[in-house]
Amino acid sequence: MCSSLYNDHFGFRERPFSLAPDPKFLYWSKAHTRALSVLNYGLVTRAPLTVVSGEVGTGKTTLVQELLRSIGDDVTVGLISNARGDRGDLLRWVLSALDIPAPEGVDYVTLFQRFQDFVLDEYAAGRHVALIVDEAQNLGVETLEELRMLTNINSGKDELLQIILVGQPELRDLIRQPSLRQFAQRVTASYHLEPMDLNTTLKYIMHRLRHAGGTGQEFTIEAIVRIFEESEGIPRVVNKLCDLALVYASSGEEEKVDVAIIEELINDGLILKPFRSPLLLTNQLKDIGKAAE
Repeated sequence: MCSSLYNDHFGFRERPFSLAPDPKFLYWSKAHTRALSVLNYGLVTRAPLTVVSGEVGTGKTTLVQELLRSIGDDVTVGLISNARGDRGDLLRWVLSALDIPAPEGVDYVTLFQRFQDFVLDEYAAGRHVALIVDEAQNLGVETLEELRMLTNINSGKDELLQIILVGQPELRDLIRQPSLRQFAQRVTASYHLEPMDLNTTLKYIMHRLRHAGGTGQEFTIEAIVRIFEESEGIPRVVNKLCDLALVYASSGEEEKVDVAIIEELINDGLILKPFRSPLLLTNQLKDIGKAAE
């Protein structure tokens, strides 16, 4: 009801800052463009292992969805999210993602044989298999090593299976452990998605406003600077702040979101976020005026 109210108030076709991942709203920042390029590189080159990491809310899942939209018919994709468990459990996650039957009570060797036969059958049909593991930081050392062992199916010049891992920064720390040095050596490409800077945050907000049918000027510059300070450039937190700010502004019959509205909703305690060190703007304010033009 509130979203409908502010949509009418500001003339939006839809909510500009919905929290649901939506590729059509994706703002192609330099970092997101590079991250998607790395994912596509992994697919095109059939890299055994590709890794993309980033803080919570930086848009990793949206990038995965964009990648899935662009994959051709020559690739059979299995998407795994939030996989956990001990040895053998991962293989069941993999089989489920690829719609391969895995009855209870079947031993590990039989499960692996079913998986290998599937990969070889796909290859014979002119396709290769790609496994995308989202939230891969939840995997332990043994599970990551099990993933590496799955890539041993590849032989000769043809890569039959490739694995793409997407996860939080802890994933990078996990892979860097000495016990996973063999795994790290198999990683062909790796990219870490950093939070947005102030200039990118401004462009991101304006992009989403315009995409939803607005002018892009519904927020004052001062409000955007405060949003950046509070969000630390994390897109998901930016979305929360902007969405609530539009509700506050429309309920008060305000034509623009100013810094006072942002301060009000922050003081009301509507945004919960983990404690971090104070964010320094340094020289980023110098570019803010140019980006708003």
